[in-house]
Amino acid sequence: MAALINRRSDYDVTNSVRTTDVAAVAQEVRNLYVDLYRKSGADSLEQPFRDFEALYSGEYPGYRACDTGYHDVQHVMDVTLAMARLLDGYQRVGREPLNERLFRLGVVLALYHDCGYIRRSNDTRHRNGAEYTLTHVTRSARFLRSYLPVIGMADLAAVGAELVHFTGYETPVERIRVEQPVHRVLGNLLGSADIIAQMADRCYLEKCYDRLFPEFLLGGIARRKTSEGEQVIFESAADLIAKTPGFYKGAAKRLDVALEGAYRYAENHFGGRNHYMEAVEKNINYARVMNSDGKNSILRRRPPNDAAGTRQLVLV
Repeated sequence: MAALINRRSDYDVTNSVRTTDVAAVAQEVRNLYVDLYRKSGADSLEQPFRDFEALYSGEYPGYRACDTGYHDVQHVMDVTLAMARLLDGYQRVGREPLNERLFRLGVVLALYHDCGYIRRSNDTRHRNGAEYTLTHVTRSARFLRSYLPVIGMADLAAVGAELVHFTGYETPVERIRVEQPVHRVLGNLLGSADIIAQMADRCYLEKCYDRLFPEFLLGGIARRKTSEGEQVIFESAADLIAKTPGFYKGAAKRLDVALEGAYRYAENHFGGRNHYMEAVEKNINYARVMNSDGKNSILRRRPPNDAAGTRQLVLV
């Protein structure tokens, strides 16, 4: 494992997997699959990753390229890698084992959990995918319901469309319908991966400032229209950063209560440590320092662009 003190902005929390490179993440996920199951079954992971690349680059039939700066390829790769690691950690100690197809389903859900931000080719009403912020999970569910049969998982299409809601707030977690207890485990892992992966990003605060706030403006999150007029939730990017520690309190409760502490399975994967939570705490502590100093100028890291480091997806 590379020295974490020199962690690079385009790498994961272990500084060993380049999360702007779809092929690198796909290979790591494949390695985890092979360790748990059989090598031949890992080939079933290739198409979901290839289709993901096509979808986010604008080469998937009927869709435009991803144009949301925060919810981009690196975000999805971070979440997918975290999901695979949580699946691995759970499989090693969980009460009800996950079969190969549920592991695969978990990976696919992570890959497409934010595809609801992707605009259709004939969409002339919206300028940017961020305008779908309030409904993007439902749109992702709709995509998954039609996509899962394409990759031979028709019997899990309805399940997958429900489980993706564990990543959002359109449906309260306790109201999400599941057919089996193990499906709720999968949902808890997915929702946890989405939270810890993005908040552990080395450039999380910079991305909140430069990318997430503009998305919130377009998506009707920063300012909401009510019957009494406009309600201001975030006055500015600086205000978003100032409120990030408060957001983390709510996220931590969601992780521990609603998602039943599923993030702790990372410790089983990493052999005792939770690199994700350690990185999250560093980011939140830094946000607190910024609040006490009243300076946003100390945000100096430069988030990478998605185009950097991409290459043809070849799994071995």
